[in-house]
Amino acid sequence: MKKPELFLEEAVLDDLSKSFDSLELPLSERVFNLVVFFSVFIGILVFIRVGFLGIRYGDFYKNRALANISDVTYIPAERGLFFDRFNKLLVKNIPSFKATLKLAGFFKKNQNEQREELEQMGEILNLPLDQINDWLRKVDLEKQNSMVLARNLTVEQVAKIKNLDFKDIKIEKDFAREYEKTGILSHVLGYVGVASKEDLGSDSDLLLNDLVGKAGLELYYNKELRGENGEIIDFRNAKNETVDQKTSAIQSRGNDLYLTIDSEFQDYFYRRLKSQLEGIGRVGGVGIAVNPQNGEVLSLISLPSFDNNKISSDLLSDPSKPLFNRVTSGVYNPGSTIKPLVAVAALVEKVVDTKKEIYSPGYLDVPNPYDPERPSRFLDWRPQGWVNLYSAIARSSNVYFYEVSGGYGDFKGLGIGRLRDYWKKFGLDKKTNIDLPGEKSGFLPDIEEKEKRTGVPWRLGDTYNNGIGQGDLMITPLELINYISAIANNGKAFEFRIVQKIIDKNGNLTKEAQPKILFDNSQFIDAIKEVQKGMLDVVQKPYGTAYMLNGLPFKVAAKTGSAQIEMNTKVNAFFVGYGPVEKDGVSPLAILVLIENAREGSLNAVPVANDVFQWYYKNRLTNN
Repeated sequence: MKKPELFLEEAVLDDLSKSFDSLELPLSERVFNLVVFFSVFIGILVFIRVGFLGIRYGDFYKNRALANISDVTYIPAERGLFFDRFNKLLVKNIPSFKATLKLAGFFKKNQNEQREELEQMGEILNLPLDQINDWLRKVDLEKQNSMVLARNLTVEQVAKIKNLDFKDIKIEKDFAREYEKTGILSHVLGYVGVASKEDLGSDSDLLLNDLVGKAGLELYYNKELRGENGEIIDFRNAKNETVDQKTSAIQSRGNDLYLTIDSEFQDYFYRRLKSQLEGIGRVGGVGIAVNPQNGEVLSLISLPSFDNNKISSDLLSDPSKPLFNRVTSGVYNPGSTIKPLVAVAALVEKVVDTKKEIYSPGYLDVPNPYDPERPSRFLDWRPQGWVNLYSAIARSSNVYFYEVSGGYGDFKGLGIGRLRDYWKKFGLDKKTNIDLPGEKSGFLPDIEEKEKRTGVPWRLGDTYNNGIGQGDLMITPLELINYISAIANNGKAFEFRIVQKIIDKNGNLTKEAQPKILFDNSQFIDAIKEVQKGMLDVVQKPYGTAYMLNGLPFKVAAKTGSAQIEMNTKVNAFFVGYGPVEKDGVSPLAILVLIENAREGSLNAVPVANDVFQWYYKNRLTNN
């Protein structure tokens, strides 16, 4: 009889089953569900991650793969050009050469070889070794495989570099910015420089050592001017030999900017103002000319200026601050140039009418309740006698505007609250939105702010001082000429602009600026018309502070001002005015002249204004 086969596994299992007295149980359905759930969940995560990397970073990893087998040469795009309102070229792109370090080849060398190479390059390029090493530390190897060592190489430098025969140093084509009328247009056009860490962080398309706008229109319109760099890729084999070459991106030049600036007028205004400053031994000044009817800036000058073809670190330490744009960023007490606006407010609020007369013996004494023998005295700049609104503007009477601003005795003035309201209505606390970087806005004093800041209560004298443009009232030259433009334009003011239109490389119009109203106070037209008469008297009356302009071949309305600063030890001289004044009061030109620390107050600003108006009339308003 055949014996049954013995299976070890079955025997062992039977024994275990008996010894443990246990049964075989199937796995629960829940376990299978959990396994399926986690498998699907992990699969979804993998799918999402792969999709995320492929869609968002696909180009990045594609470029990294290309970098491993290729050498990319960037062809820098030429920046767009600047033209003035008459299509005169204001900047050129000059062909030049740059030295570029190919990072893949450089980092294959040992440290001694790297140091020796950088020392020799530094000697030729006049670059400190520490500077080059700092650049290398900042290189993002995931974004670039080369680094610019120096631009604008001389022929001698090119020859020396080629003689070194470093395989990882390439001489490549480049361009340099060359500005016309250096100094004269520097604060308008600005300049370019190497991209900073902040620039790289804010623009992912930038590479280390790329050129970007650093000031003026170059900065404000940097994206429009930049264009797109070209790329040529050399594909290599395992022996690092070039096997193919392709153009992956075509160089595209930046857009051209056509300005409202009249470069010939700018040239004259700049030289005339600079000559006046030199004649009195001063360096700081501002000149602005605008069209009140549309906000176009015809001339914009900040002195001292600088050569934007030669930017150096010395400019930063210069105590005269040549890089500082006084037009957009300077804030000043406006002095008596604020008086026409105070007059508008007084007429609208019916504090005075045009016939109201106030007597000025040359001062105004305010009784001192604590010491009647020692009143507080507020000075006029000279005795004026009886003055009304017109003659007070023409003579620039302080006493008249003390009383109109703060009141005197039984006569109730505007008060600081209503003064602030009208300063705001005419834009003295807001930017003009000019298309230049760094514009600041003015500071309007008020009772609570002053008491909180100083711990001293607001006094009547504070209102008096602010009512004649002194005290804490601070505004920019742009805000000042803008409010004067509103007076010239019957209450309406426009945003200032310098770029009129933008044209692309194909000659197509991509943007054209249109006049944009900043504020409209034409509801005050009756008061404005009366103030216009007073500003005409500034020039037409023998006692007017700008009577020198009476010899011009057209009517000009104006206001002068002398703002005392630094504990009354210095005086800033102002002139603001507009003309030719037509029957409707609207004029095509408004100008501002500011001379910092002037020796004779407003007297030094008026001759400049006279000559500027004269030039504009002869060269732009007549056919001669």
